[in-house]
Parts: sequence; C-alpha cells; structure tokens
Amino acid sequence: MSDKKTLKKKKKTNPNLRLIKNGDVEEPKKKRRLRKHGERSEKIRFGKTKRSLILLTVFLSLFLVLGGGYFYIINNYKVTTVHVDGSVHYTNEEIMEMVMGGRFGDNSLFLSLKYRDKGIEGVPFIETMDVDIEAKDTIRITVYEKALAGYVRYLGRYVYFDKDGIVVETSLEETAGIPQVTGLSFDHVILHEPLPVDKPELFDEILNITQQLAKYYLTADRIYFNSAYEVTLYFGEAKIALGKNEDIDEKIMKLQYILPDLLGKSGTLDMREYSEDTKTYSFEQD
Repeated sequence: MSDKKTLKKKKKTNPNLRLIKNGDVEEPKKKRRLRKHGERSEKIRFGKTKRSLILLTVFLSLFLVLGGGYFYIINNYKVTTVHVDGSVHYTNEEIMEMVMGGRFGDNSLFLSLKYRDKGIEGVPFIETMDVDIEAKDTIRITVYEKALAGYVRYLGRYVYFDKDGIVVETSLEETAGIPQVTGLSFDHVILHEPLPVDKPELFDEILNITQQLAKYYLTADRIYFNSAYEVTLYFGEAKIALGKNEDIDEKIMKLQYILPDLLGKSGTLDMREYSEDTKTYSFEQD
C-alpha cells in the first residue's frame, strides 16, 4: 500500500446550468426583462410628475402668501403723518428726507426695523435723531442737536463751538439762532479741539449769555468782546453795552422789557452800570 493519500477531484458545476422542476413552465428571458423594464419606467414617470405637481403647488402657495403680505404691508403701513421735534439747524422737510429717504422710506414697518434700538448719527450739527413709530401711519422724529454756544468766522467759513470752546462743526452756511462772537483772537482752527484764545474762561461767559437770551426768547445777532473783554450785544442796528462779566443775568432780564422799543433804531444802549434801583438807561443814537 502507498502511504500517499488519494485526493478526489471535485467536479465543477456549470454556472449556466438551471434546474427546472416538473410542471414548471419557463418564461422566455427576453420577454421577462422587457416587462420589468416597462414597469419601472412607468413608476419613474409617475413619481417625477407627482413631485413636480407638489413643488409647483408649494411654490404657488408661497408666492400668493408672500405677494399678499407684501401688498398688505405696503398699503396698510404707509406713513401719512410725521412729527419733527427739536430741529433748529435743519428744516422739517430736510429732517424727513434724511430719515425717510430711499426705497420703502415711507413705510412705518420698514422704519421700525431700520431704526430699532438705534438713532441716526453722523449728521452735521446733530448729536442723534430718534425715530418712534406712534401708529401705522404716524411717526415722530426727535432731533438732539449739538449744544452750540456760538460761532466765529475764519477763512470764509462759519466755525461753531460748544460751551467748552470745542470746535463742533465748520460750515459754509450760517445757522439761524446761533450768535456770532467777535473780538476773539486766534490763529488756527482744528475740528474737535478748543479754539486757541487767550482767555478760555470766556466760553463760560458766552454760554451764560446765550442761555440767558434764550430764557427770555431773545436772539442776538452778535456778541462782541473788546480788548478789555467787555461785552456788547448786537440786535440789528441796536447795540447793548453790558460791560464786564458782572450782573449779566440781571441786565439781560431787564433788557427783555427795553429791547422792543429799540428795534429798528440805530444806536447804543449803555447798561454797563447796573443797580436794582436803576429805572432807565441812556440810549445814544448813531
């Protein structure tokens, strides 16, 4: 006997061999493949059509909703009444153009979103502007102007300064209600820095004068300081000599009763000497 083991070869099966049981009827392969392919195409075509109809319906619905909402907002939130408070340098029409300019600027809903929790800054002579929506058709614009004490002329421009003498703005246009200050000496002007005058404390005096004038609804055209820093107020052709910074408040309080008689006249009212007992002041016509 041989020690080698005898290996039996395994007979390979034909991969194309198919077993058909008795009673089964084989369906032709080509016909079966054609039928399945046709069923699949019909299902795909039906699925695409259905999805397209759904998408079209959704799109049309969204279009109608958005379009209806757009026309409702445009027609029902149109601003017809505007209140402007606190503006002196600009007219109400100019303020409205700043706030309501551009597309949808006359729509209160748009304005409420645009100016929510913020004001309008960066406008010359204005600290900020607040926009409040009071109704669908009504808004209120509150203007907070910079505190201007006066202005000086320098190199053909109007140089405006505040109570501390800080240069706030420069402009080619004069602002009504802000007095011109003359008699101050300076050789340069820098925006947002103090006017370089010899006596900086004069700005406190200027502010006090403008505040006292505003208190009695008086508007001086010019505040003049001579070399001794004595004050003269100009109202048209009428000049009011107030003198040094003494009893200014009392002098301006009395001036409110005297000034109406001086309007249209040219001359100087001498109020440098003041006392509570003084009843009349001399007026020297030019």
